[in-house]
Amino acid sequence: MSSHLDGLDLIALLDLLAPVPQPSAIPLTPQTPGWVVLGLALLVLAIAALRRVRARHQATAYRRAALAELADAQNDAAQIAALIRRTALAGYPRHVVAGLTGGDWLGFLDRSYGGTGFTDGPGQAVITAPYQSSAADPALTALARNWIRGHNQRVA
Repeated sequence: MSSHLDGLDLIALLDLLAPVPQPSAIPLTPQTPGWVVLGLALLVLAIAALRRVRARHQATAYRRAALAELADAQNDAAQIAALIRRTALAGYPRHVVAGLTGGDWLGFLDRSYGGTGFTDGPGQAVITAPYQSSAADPALTALARNWIRGHNQRVA
């Protein structure tokens, strides 16, 4: 030890130490252009995904409205028949749906849904229900709910 440090206590010696140098601040900007490109690509993908979700939500609005109206129909076959017709007109081109009657209408409903509930089941009531009174049928309501939720718009 040198002579000028003799007689100093530990605290005085610690005070003689030079302070630890502070590192320079780390920049938050990307260091390479690849990260910028990746960030922009992710932003574009996120915007495209949001647009697709919004378009799907708007495209299925008629289904949500039909399900809400079906809940208010109280198993009335005439109201359900009219609701199924309006829902089909909203989901398919008018020239495909508007002229269908009788067995052709029931066949179309079955083809678009992938079952036989309209031609062979409680769905047969949608042909006659608008023209004559019929008893409330929960099975028809369940079939209509399943058709509204699951019909395929690509089937014509």
